[in-house]
Amino acid sequence: MTTLASIIVSIAEEMRTASERGTVASYIPPLARVDLNRFGMAVVGMDGETHTVGDAEVAFSVQSVSKVFSLSMALNAMGDELWGRVRQEPSGSAFNSIIQLENEHGIPRNPFINAGAIVIADILVSRYGRENAQTRLLEFLRPLVSDPASIDIDTDVARQERETGFRNMALANYMRTFGNIRNVVEDTLDFYFHQCALTMSCHQLAQVGTFLMTGGRNPLTGERVMSERNAQTILALMMMCGHYDGSGAFAIRVGLPGKSGVGGGILAIAPGVASIAVWSPGLNAQGNSLLGTRALERLVQHTGWSVFRASPWVANPV
Repeated sequence: MTTLASIIVSIAEEMRTASERGTVASYIPPLARVDLNRFGMAVVGMDGETHTVGDAEVAFSVQSVSKVFSLSMALNAMGDELWGRVRQEPSGSAFNSIIQLENEHGIPRNPFINAGAIVIADILVSRYGRENAQTRLLEFLRPLVSDPASIDIDTDVARQERETGFRNMALANYMRTFGNIRNVVEDTLDFYFHQCALTMSCHQLAQVGTFLMTGGRNPLTGERVMSERNAQTILALMMMCGHYDGSGAFAIRVGLPGKSGVGGGILAIAPGVASIAVWSPGLNAQGNSLLGTRALERLVQHTGWSVFRASPWVANPV
């Protein structure tokens, strides 16, 4: 009998023996030192049943996966007014591209490219203040996991991101010339760098993602984290924009809303079915986890969880 547990074990074994593993992000020193052979995967179902494999309990830097959570907070705070400062369209460009900003008057294409996430950070700094925004982010995440105290921000990673973040500084300053960054640039970027320095394990990341799996509710408490409409909006953006200029290929190969980070993590959501997190630090040319994408592709092939599947999903026996 094929079970979900046996499926992810077989996937982990395939990833363990893969010869092509990608390249770790080298421009942030702590990420450059991560062992390329790490691989972890966690799946949390609607009933709370959890399956983990490999390095699923090892904390890592989630980097741009955090943009899902800051966007959630900003949508809760501003609603549709948010879309006057950042659009909802795929960029087709690299995650740190500056080219489109000139033609589009300093309004980023979407909230998942760096420029868009910096605008989201600016909105949260305006609402909460630079340091309190970090506290609010942790307060948003911790109730979603079973061991809340262990989710934290790696201040050393944040410091080194600030010391090497010249492109992000350029993006923020350029948008400020259009009036789309409204705080002191250093304050906005300080929160942005700390947000990206969030650390958690695959197990925790999959738990955090459950509020998107359930249409906006915390399954641990039953409390509403955000409106169902906002949760649907975020899932749509994850599908269209969550992997930058590799988003289309990810949608075709995996067929799930997903958000990647250069730390090698990917959060993927099968709405109403499962929240999935995978971590493998080697990246492909677009800055997305090479083996993480392959692992999610294998998972969907085995389970039929793609949102594009024509027939109703039928669970494998577990």
